[in-house]
Amino acid sequence: MLDRVFALIDRGWRILATGMCFALFGLGGLLLRLVVFPILQLLVRDAQQRVLWARHIIRLAFRAFVELMRICGVIRYEISGLERLNRNGQLILANHPTLIDTVLLMAFVRHADCIVKNALWRNPFTRGPIRAAGYISNDQGPDLIEDCIRSLRSGGNLIIFPEGTRTPTDGQISLKRGAANVAVRCGCAITPVRIRCTPVTLSKGEKWWQVPATRAHFHLQIGDDLHLDHIIGAGQPHPADNPTLAARQLTTYLQQYFMKEN
Repeated sequence: MLDRVFALIDRGWRILATGMCFALFGLGGLLLRLVVFPILQLLVRDAQQRVLWARHIIRLAFRAFVELMRICGVIRYEISGLERLNRNGQLILANHPTLIDTVLLMAFVRHADCIVKNALWRNPFTRGPIRAAGYISNDQGPDLIEDCIRSLRSGGNLIIFPEGTRTPTDGQISLKRGAANVAVRCGCAITPVRIRCTPVTLSKGEKWWQVPATRAHFHLQIGDDLHLDHIIGAGQPHPADNPTLAARQLTTYLQQYFMKEN
């Protein structure tokens, strides 16, 4: 009986703490937009340096948010292979099981760049940080891949979730071909990140207050780099000769990779 009472109290606290954390996240976005980044605009005149500073500030803010959720008992997390992210110009591909995957990953990636939904560019809580950091809009059309390649070649660490949205509740991963096109046309290796969340929370179609019976445990596993010449083997056209075919083959490989890890 006492165990059940304690479980109900714990779950009620985690619902309250989750709401508080998300409210603070929104207020933090407004604070960055209205106070921090205007000051940054005055202090740092060079546009490129201003973007780097904005990304650094956002990483620290995301790290603080993740730690707040941990301290409040909403989540636990562990990261394997974090040292593999201590480089520049990486194409980081990850699966997308929960709402906070982007925040959780960007909290630990220096010089992070990412593709952002166009709706977030218009959101009053997020548009300030997004614009200050110069993130890539998914509304760029044909220029999207070129923007991604430009980011990588300038030393940015580009994070892409190839599914394009959160994984469905049945766990079936379906990748879009855009991330593979970036890898093939840029000719860069892929740093894969597998995100697991047990028990599942904040998944596609799930409301923030639908917390699991126990605290969610996130495990981020950063894998060894995936090289195109190992994936597209001998006897196959060179990726540069037929990028469309190479992107299709790479997408199939990544689909199997993430499903296997799943």
